[in-house]
Amino acid sequence: METKEKVVKREGKKSRGISAGVIIAFAFLLAVLFFTQILGADTNFKGFGEANFDKAGAHPLNMLGTMYKGGFMVPAILTLLLTVIIMSVERFFALNKAQGKGNLTNFVADVKGELKKNNIAAAEALCAKQQGSVAAIVDAGLKKYKEMETATITKEAKIEEVKAELEEATALELPSLQQNLPIIATISTLGTLFGLLGTVLGMIRSFGAMGDAGGTDAVALSTGISEALINTASGIATGALAIITYSFFTGKIDTMTYAIDEMGFAITQTYAETHKS
Repeated sequence: METKEKVVKREGKKSRGISAGVIIAFAFLLAVLFFTQILGADTNFKGFGEANFDKAGAHPLNMLGTMYKGGFMVPAILTLLLTVIIMSVERFFALNKAQGKGNLTNFVADVKGELKKNNIAAAEALCAKQQGSVAAIVDAGLKKYKEMETATITKEAKIEEVKAELEEATALELPSLQQNLPIIATISTLGTLFGLLGTVLGMIRSFGAMGDAGGTDAVALSTGISEALINTASGIATGALAIITYSFFTGKIDTMTYAIDEMGFAITQTYAETHKS
């Protein structure tokens, strides 16, 4: 039968999520399929069903067809958008798991209450019940707390040992909490840049085609501009979503970090107040 220590620590490590490479590859596959099968469907273009139908030169009938005409940058932007969405879902479940089973604020308050009573066993039981990264870090500090009660070093050295254990446990857990967030932060800028690049390339292609035709076609020009601007709209939407999700998840991590700092201070303060040596 497993001990409480093993259970808490294992739960803390379950916050490690899916690799960014796997997510990006899956998002790229979905983006290409969506671009070719949905946006590029023949029914999205004028002249569908006619004998001389040519999708490459046909005008789009709807927004899907217009997006398809945006060119190869469309699946690139869609890959970024889908990456943000998938990573956001993955981080949502991972951080909820890391936070633990119960309300984090109540957990902190309950553990602090047990520490005031110097009831370390009850505090450990609360950690075993809460699970998650925060509980794993607090549990590591409590284990070191009990270990220091029988150590033959000075009181100050014991307190430093407890602090060091808490810092080490935090350093081991934080990378798993922040996993994939740097990718989302990068996409917040990259999405907009990709959109602008797609627009510039679309405008160059549109004006180049008009120059080759040797005249000004208002319909062709407006169609080409709308196709180019689709990339801008998609890129800005992707960047905005990335910024919102990044801010949301960093806020959740900050909340857990504050709880860890608060618990670390409470543990060391309790030892200092209840032990003479």
